[in-house]
Amino acid sequence: MVEQVQTRIMDFIVSNYLFGDVSRAPEPDESLLESGIVDSTGILELIQFLESDFALEVKDSETVPDNLGSVANLTRFVLERSPDAEPAV
Repeated sequence: MVEQVQTRIMDFIVSNYLFGDVSRAPEPDESLLESGIVDSTGILELIQFLESDFALEVKDSETVPDNLGSVANLTRFVLERSPDAEPAV
């Protein structure tokens, strides 16, 4: 399950922020903001993706780097919020 969620998140990031350039894909623990992959608008798009693909509601108080700052954090956040998270394909 972890790999499926992480892969879906990574696919979204590569498709939407890196325009398909997998050679620039971040390491799981790499900061998406510090690396310049995602900006403040990108965070909003990322939240929309999480809410639609994983049927989550991301509260304002949850929009912190510990939850959304890296692929590893995003994966953990999704799994904690929805342990049976199956990406909607």
